[in-house]
Amino acid sequence: MKLFFGILFLLSSIMTAAQIPDHIYKSSIHSVKLFKSDDPLAFPVIKLNSSETLQLYFDDLDASVKNYYYTYQLCNSDWSAASLKSFDYIKGFQNVRINTYRNSSIALTKYIHYQARLPENSCLPSRSGNYLLKIFLDGDTSKLVFTKRFLVVDSKVAVASQVMQPFNGAIFRTHQKLQIAFNINEQMKVHNPQDIKVVLLQNNNWTSALELSRPTIYRGNYFEYSDEFYTSFAAGKEWRWIDLRSLKLMSERMLRIEKRSIQTDVFVKTDEVRHQETYLQYRDINGMFEIENSDNINPFWQSDYGNVHFSFSPPGKNPYIGKDVYLFGELTNYAKNENAKMIFNVEKGVYENSLLLKQGFYNYSYITVSRKTNDNNFIYENVDGNYWATENSYTILVYYRSFGGRADELIGYSICNSVFK
Repeated sequence: MKLFFGILFLLSSIMTAAQIPDHIYKSSIHSVKLFKSDDPLAFPVIKLNSSETLQLYFDDLDASVKNYYYTYQLCNSDWSAASLKSFDYIKGFQNVRINTYRNSSIALTKYIHYQARLPENSCLPSRSGNYLLKIFLDGDTSKLVFTKRFLVVDSKVAVASQVMQPFNGAIFRTHQKLQIAFNINEQMKVHNPQDIKVVLLQNNNWTSALELSRPTIYRGNYFEYSDEFYTSFAAGKEWRWIDLRSLKLMSERMLRIEKRSIQTDVFVKTDEVRHQETYLQYRDINGMFEIENSDNINPFWQSDYGNVHFSFSPPGKNPYIGKDVYLFGELTNYAKNENAKMIFNVEKGVYENSLLLKQGFYNYSYITVSRKTNDNNFIYENVDGNYWATENSYTILVYYRSFGGRADELIGYSICNSVFK
């Protein structure tokens, strides 16, 4: 019996470790959005023991009502599962059914739209930290449908931050560096500076996150991180965009719209490389997307889906050697998504692919990934190059683990922008 439960615990641990953040396991699920209530572009973070909530939206294109449930999993700063039982960080029920849903109307594409406001009073996170929202079927956690990250912060430090141009001549024109400082509350009893970790995000993208485990200056309760070797990000350029709010009228970047009885095809103008072009700054939404509709009243269940055709012309109309090209952004969960891999058309000399997207406004970019790169820890390059003056948003997260603690606590949260103060 002991052996049986030991094997069961081991299998459970393996399944937990194998779960991927921000990942969709069921192909019929589309347009997943998790954000701070009433602000679709806000980072999904709430304060511990506050009335703040998050909103979850998603569509199921199977178009039949299903019993979807959600629960939370507490994680460490690197998104490994915390060594705690769910009862240690969830107050109330361990999973909750999503009861708000509606059939699509007017749209050619049939789907069921689901939404939830969380956390509910019957299922509250009781600790600060990184959380994985897990959506599953029929109350069975093994029937995982998708996961989304969110954060719960117990604000104990005020973070001061600034985005600057690096001094290093090698990255002076291509990167942005962060300078960060804060004071730790004396009651926290930090005995070792490595009890504190700082994680930096550029444009809400966890793929390129930087983790800082050693401060540049540590004096008493004062922590400063200013070594540009560790705090610098490639600046990129402004994100590309496509306006899909109307599938009746063509927006600026559309080439044509083809209406069929069961589907709408949207062809986007071919994107060119901007690597050698003069830098042009314009307002973007830093890689995210919004579900919006100018054809009908309600964007959530009256919006249609379009098969959106993208094309990208590489330098000299020749394919990249030893590299693959992917569409990238929140529309691909900032991941190397095989559904978003561009296929090179030899006759046209362009990369092509299509994605099924709901009406809205989308930012995206093209990235190259070496074919030798590991799928779970890939390194990408923006095809457009980098310019230090690009507008980017940065998130600073401060974590603390006490001596003998079994999970990282999120004690500080701050955002700053490279252009807007």
